[in-house]
Amino acid sequence: MTLSSPRRTPLADQVIAQLRAQITSGEWPVGSRIPTETALVEQLGVARNTVREAVRALAHNGLLDIRQGSGTYVLATSELAGVMHRRFADAEPAQVAELRSLLEASAAALAAERRTERDLALLETTLARREEAWFGGDTEVFVQADAAFHQAVVAASHNDVLAALYADLGEVTRAHLRQDIGPVLSPERYVGHDGILTAIRAGDPAAAATHSSTVIGACSRMEPADH
Repeated sequence: MTLSSPRRTPLADQVIAQLRAQITSGEWPVGSRIPTETALVEQLGVARNTVREAVRALAHNGLLDIRQGSGTYVLATSELAGVMHRRFADAEPAQVAELRSLLEASAAALAAERRTERDLALLETTLARREEAWFGGDTEVFVQADAAFHQAVVAASHNDVLAALYADLGEVTRAHLRQDIGPVLSPERYVGHDGILTAIRAGDPAAAATHSSTVIGACSRMEPADH
């Protein structure tokens, strides 16, 4: 017997495209809860079954996480990011740290050679937001701010393939950071990132790579935080 995948209605495909656009544009950030089914029905002007079909399709593709009794949350910004998250959800933290170190050290070295004034401005802004988020005390805000700084470093490498790969690993690296720092931002777990920006600004690839590896290594050598 030949198996075939179930066909979706054209209207459901349109809703899927609209919801995906909300996710990929950042309108619904990773970790945020999307509007309720009732709200989506009102906003989109379609039947409840169509919304449900679209949400389930995006959950199947790894972009959304349907949590019974809580709501539906954004899990990833692309299908590949969803696959990455599921594939490495149970990976050894030390191996995730090694992967981060390899990718980010290489990106930081390239960024030191290729960064533009615009890149430096973005790095300064995201680093300042990271510091502000730490002293603000909200763990999830800090996780997102830290991720934004590291993504800016990778973007400054001007290697689009590396930047896309790192973005697709985003939730994996954020989960790794959440595990490192725990639910409370305690002073002994603070790791400064100023050295990375200083080396990139100075155009020193070796120093940029070293500082990048050092901050990741410092995080990974911490005792697991109590959750």
